[in-house]
Amino acid sequence: MSKVLIVDDEENIRTLIKEELEESGYEVIAVSNAKDALETLENDQDIDIICTDIEMPDVNGLELASEIRKRYPNKKIIFLTAYSHYKSEMASWAADAYVVKSMDLTEIKDTIETLLKIQ
Repeated sequence: MSKVLIVDDEENIRTLIKEELEESGYEVIAVSNAKDALETLENDQDIDIICTDIEMPDVNGLELASEIRKRYPNKKIIFLTAYSHYKSEMASWAADAYVVKSMDLTEIKDTIETLLKIQ
């Protein structure tokens, strides 16, 4: 079973994505900030994909992705955001994919499936 780490400061978004991905057969860990995400990755080497929000207090998703790339270069990273303008920023190239948040989680599930196939 593939394992996904969700990083989002909004609890309702974390819960929605976690439940939807679990229904699709993924093991999901959800945390609210970058610090907890890095601790989780340190303690669980089996995480396949990290889905992180960009706009978060303290350490944002761009900084988190950069740190993950340094420590775990083979992990897949998906940016989740409500703001499509990040797609053109160079820092967003730290991610393997970019998904604009929506209540329809089809795109995120399809993106995870695609990234898992190319691991």
